Amino acid sequence: MSELQINTTQNVKIRFNAAGAGERLLAFIIDMSIKIGYMLILNRTFGAFDSMDQWSKIAINTVLSFPVMFYTLVLESVLQGQTIGKRLLKIRVVKIDGYQASFSDYVVRWFFRIVDVYIFGLGFFVMLFNKKAQRLGDMAAGTAVIALKNNVNISHTILENLKDNYKPTYPNVIKLSDNDARIIKETFQVARKARDYPTLIKLRQKIIEVVGIKNVIQNNDMEFIDVILKDYNFYTQNM
Repeated sequence: MSELQINTTQNVKIRFNAAGAGERLLAFIIDMSIKIGYMLILNRTFGAFDSMDQWSKIAINTVLSFPVMFYTLVLESVLQGQTIGKRLLKIRVVKIDGYQASFSDYVVRWFFRIVDVYIFGLGFFVMLFNKKAQRLGDMAAGTAVIALKNNVNISHTILENLKDNYKPTYPNVIKLSDNDARIIKETFQVARKARDYPTLIKLRQKIIEVVGIKNVIQNNDMEFIDVILKDYNFYTQNM
């Protein structure tokens, strides 16, 4: 498994384990199996409507095939860079610059599937000879697929691991920018590690001032800042 180094806009070098071509192929097979299963169910369900005219059948088949066509795009957008196959294999799409991939990035990757997947599986062979294990869609979108099961360190990015049932506390965090969130996280990590409590207090006060928080629920500075970072991830990933 190759190592992927990401240089963020803050000149922080982060090392990930890039997902191997085999893992990505297996995830693709799982996703493809789901699509095929869906189409087989549709075929059995609507096969009984043989009395319909040809154009009606074409129209219905076209509409019902949308979930297959947009499966990857929709799931990667909703599941933060994962499809069902990627989630089972514990791999995820991320930006090379350390940011969370945007919807437009997922669109570019999805569009290039036409070349990567359906033209002799070109993307698979490109990954084999690419040191970052990127397919053409990844290169065009500036993304890569990382392996999460190998203790991937995302501590220097603005990404946070959120539980599926996570409930945010401070909606005003959307006033922050990605750069603000990155600075807050980097300062928070350094101060927490050094037990620099005066810096944590100042950071808490600055966040309250900038975000405009009236009622602070957490009394503990570290807990408050941690919630702020998680809330920011929640809102930006679901906008």
